[in-house]
Amino acid sequence: MTKGLSKKQIIIFMSMNNVERIIIQTNTHIFNINRTFKEVKSDISTDYICSNNREIIITTNKVAVFLDLSIVEKYIKELNDVDSNNVMSSRL
Repeated sequence: MTKGLSKKQIIIFMSMNNVERIIIQTNTHIFNINRTFKEVKSDISTDYICSNNREIIITTNKVAVFLDLSIVEKYIKELNDVDSNNVMSSRL
């Protein structure tokens, strides 16, 4: 019996084109998201990013709070090669 979540995930729905553009540069995005978390003195970090059809799934070391969700969502929407109109709200 597990006592808590086995995975901590932030899920962001978006168009298939956006998913493909993000997955191509996964390592860069992990680095940049983690740097942003450090700048705001958050103790959360991104472990990896994967995709599932029309969403990206960002797995973190801890359960994210609202501030962490908004940081990731803002980062994704501000990417030059992503159409921010096709990025929906993030959720856990």
